[in-house]
Amino acid sequence: MNALRIQGFVFSLGAILLALTATAIGQLDSQIELLVVAALIVVLGVPHGALDTIFARQLYGLRSFRSWLIFGLSYLLMSAFIVGLWQFQPTIFLLGFLVISAAHFSGDPPAGTPWPARALYGGAVIVIPAAFHSVEIMRLLSLLAGEDPAALVISMMRFLAWPWLVGLFFTAAYLARRDWLTALEIGAVGLLAILAPPLISFVVFFCGMHSARHIIRTINYSGRSSPGVILLAALLPMLGVLIGSVAAWHFLRDTSLDARIIQLVFVGLAALTVPHMALVERVRLSGWTKGRVSKP
Repeated sequence: MNALRIQGFVFSLGAILLALTATAIGQLDSQIELLVVAALIVVLGVPHGALDTIFARQLYGLRSFRSWLIFGLSYLLMSAFIVGLWQFQPTIFLLGFLVISAAHFSGDPPAGTPWPARALYGGAVIVIPAAFHSVEIMRLLSLLAGEDPAALVISMMRFLAWPWLVGLFFTAAYLARRDWLTALEIGAVGLLAILAPPLISFVVFFCGMHSARHIIRTINYSGRSSPGVILLAALLPMLGVLIGSVAAWHFLRDTSLDARIIQLVFVGLAALTVPHMALVERVRLSGWTKGRVSKP
C-alpha cells in the first residue's frame, strides 16, 4: 500500500469504530464538544490549507516580495468577501459554504472514481446527518447564521438526506467490485454521518480524511519529502490564521460562547476555503500531477 491507501484504510477503521461506539459514549456537554472540535480543527484541519503557499509557488512561480504581496492581498480579499457575505447575506453564505464544501470534499477519492460517487461522498457528512440529527444541526446552523437561514437550509437537507444515503451505499456496493478500499472509505463516511453526532462526524472526517489526504498529496505534488520543509511552508500562514482568530474572537465578544466558537471556526473555514479551492482545484482537476513552475 502507498501512503494514501494506508491513510484511507486507517481512517476507515477509525471512523467505523467511532461510529459504532458513538451511542455507547453518549452526548458530551455541548461547550466541551465545541471546544474539542475547535481545537482539533485548528491543530489538525487548518494546517492543510496553510500549505497553499506550495501550490502558489509552483503554479505561478512566485519569487519576489511583490508577487507574494499581490498573492497574499488577493487571498485576503477573497476571504474578506466571504466574511462580508456572512454578515450581510447569511442565507447565501450558508448555502454557498455547504455547497462548496461538498464540492471540495469530492476531490478526496482517488483518480478514476466516477463523478456521481464523488458528489455523493463529498456531501455525505453534510447532508446525511439531517435525517438523524436534525435538531442538533438546526441548533448549530442557527448559531452560525441565524434561525431563518438555518430553517431554510435544514429543510433542504432533510429532503435530500434519505435519497443521498441510499445513493451513497449503492455507490459503495458498486465500487466494491473495482476498488474495495474506496468503497470502504465511502461506507465509513456514511456510517459516521449516521451514527456520530454531527460535529464529531465532521471533525473526524475533516481532520482524519480530508486534511490528512491533502497533506500527503501536497508532499507528493511538491516533490519534497522533508517534514521540516512542509512545516516551514505552513508556518507564516498559520501565524496569520492565529492573529486573525484572536481579532475575530475579540470582534465577537458580545455573542454567547457557543455562537462565538461556531462562528469563529466555520466562518473562518469558509473564508479560507474559497481561496484555497481557487488554487487546489486547478491541481486536483489535472490529476494531482507534480507542479510546473511558471516563469516569474
